[in-house]
Parts: sequence; structure tokens; C-alpha cells
Amino acid sequence: MKRTALIAMSGGVDSSAAALILQQQGWDCAGITMQLHRENALCGTSSDAEDAAAVAAKLGIPFLTLDATADFAHEVMDHFVAEYRAGRTPNPCIRCNRRMKFGRLMEERARLGCDILATGHYARVVYDPARERWLLKRARNTAKDQTYVLYFLSQEQLAHLVFPLGEFESKDDIRNIAAERDLITARKKDSQDICFVPDGDYVHFLRRYGGVKLIPGNFVDRSGKILGHHKGLEAYTTGQRKGLGVSGGKRLYVLSKNAENRTVLLGDDKELFTTTLIADDVNWIAISRPDTPVRVTAKTRYTQKESAATVEPLADGRIRVVFDEPQRAITAGQAVVFYDGDDVVGGGTITEI
Repeated sequence: MKRTALIAMSGGVDSSAAALILQQQGWDCAGITMQLHRENALCGTSSDAEDAAAVAAKLGIPFLTLDATADFAHEVMDHFVAEYRAGRTPNPCIRCNRRMKFGRLMEERARLGCDILATGHYARVVYDPARERWLLKRARNTAKDQTYVLYFLSQEQLAHLVFPLGEFESKDDIRNIAAERDLITARKKDSQDICFVPDGDYVHFLRRYGGVKLIPGNFVDRSGKILGHHKGLEAYTTGQRKGLGVSGGKRLYVLSKNAENRTVLLGDDKELFTTTLIADDVNWIAISRPDTPVRVTAKTRYTQKESAATVEPLADGRIRVVFDEPQRAITAGQAVVFYDGDDVVGGGTITEI
């Protein structure tokens, strides 16, 4: 009896190739696309959903559409607005992965009786019998590795996950696989933007969708001196330099935001560097929650190179991460993810710097 795979299909080349690869490996496959908001499909447009359906038809596999618009609005879009209102800078793609792609779709996998859920993410899942744990590992294609946005995966989820692209070292190989089967997504460009903010104007989204009213306040320095006036906390992110409208005789950057008094702290670039952060909502993958400090490499942004650090478990379940060298523009609301070689040790949400 063939093992069954449910493939999350976004209408892009990666998920299309993932479906084709599993089919060639002998899996009994079915494709699924989530309808997330309005006419948009899984992090794409209605045309993406049509492309996903066309690829499934080309492969001769069943294709389903899951209406998840209400859940997406509540879990991702509302959360995005709430985080900005609280003065933090959220990562909606991680939130979507956690709650939707590996939340709702994993539920669908179980409901449909499929053995595994597969996606087009660049990562690897390996079982380590010595540790009796499932491990999340970097993709062979390190330039495309997406483990940073997958750090939250549980042991139960990893046991039913397959990432077919994780062993490929080149994106060209993926496109060639799709082209050889004449899939319409073979040369399709990769999606880069937040799917519900395709023009990149997140402030407009906050005002239009979230009803956020920008409340002006003061730009201040560390002494409390007023340097100018800002148009609203939500319009600024840590590390921002352009668009401040403040001339202090030197380049000024956003260091932090205070939601209580609605001030934005400005300072020199060198003041953006710090060694220590606190994170909560921590997930451990390669090991169980430790009782003593753990040496790792860690990063606080998707595109950042990891740096040596120590993760210190705190009594309340949070962690303190102390980097050996100062890191620039660590931002509350973003994720810190830590590694041991290719293994993802774990990660959490940054709350304090």
C-alpha cells in the first residue's frame, strides 16, 4: 500500500517541484491550497491558486482548496496590527507558517488520513535515534535555507513533515525538474512581499485594515531631549534612518519605541549594537529544555549570518541570549533562532533588548 502525502501548493515553482518529486518517489499525492484572504491563495494571488490547480491536473493528483480566510484574518492580520500597536515589529510569515501552514494544514493532513504533509520549504527533517528526537536541519542550499522561519515546529509535526527540496543544492535544479515535466510554474518568479501588503506600504495597511490612527509624538534622545516630532509609532522600525525628518547634525537612527509615552528614541548607529536579549514563547527542537546555559550560534533576522552566543534558560520559561559580539538592530517582535552546526536547536520571540 502506497504511503500518502498532502502537499501544500502555493502556485510557485518550489511547491510544484515538491509535489512532482514525491510523486516520482512513489508517494500517493494530493495537493491543497489555502484561501487566506479575499481572492489570495497561499501567500499569493488568485492566479497562483489557478497555477497550483493546473500543476495538480498536470500531475494527475487530486486538488483541494481550504477556505482559511477567517482564521488568517484573526491569527495573522489582526496579530500584525496588534503587535505594531504595542510598539513591536512582528514577522507575519513566521506567524502564518506556525498557525496556518503547519497548523491548519497539519490538521487537514490528519483529517484526510495522509501520512505526511509536504511543502516547498528549503529545510531538512531527520530522525536521530540516539537522541530519540526529530531534528530540523538546514537545507543543502544554504542560500535558500528557511529554517529561521520554521523554528517553532514540534516533535509531533516534524514526525509527519517532509521537505523534498532540502537535499537540492541549487534552485536551478528545482526549476529544471519542473521544466522537464513542462510545469507552468517552472520559470515563475519567487514571491518576496508580505502577501497581504503586496505594495510594501504596511502603514497604509495598518490604517485601512486595522483602523490604526497614527498619533503624533516626540523623537527624543537618551537624555529625554526632544529632537523633533514623529507622525506615529507604527510608522517606524528599529534601525530606520530615512524618513525621520530630523536634522541633528549627524545621522540618527531609530533605537526603540515606547508605547506608553509614545516616544521614539533616536541615536547613533553604534547605539544600535547590543549583546543581550530576552525571548519568550521558546521552542526547543534538537534538545529538551536545558537547565544550564547552552553554547550556540544565533541570529535575529532571516538574512543575518549567525554569531556565537550563549542561551541561558530562565526560571519562567523565557531565555536570555548573550552574543559574544554586539549585534545590530535587534528588534522586539522578531525571532531569535539558534543553531548547533546544521541543527536548529530552537528559537523564540524577542521581547526585550
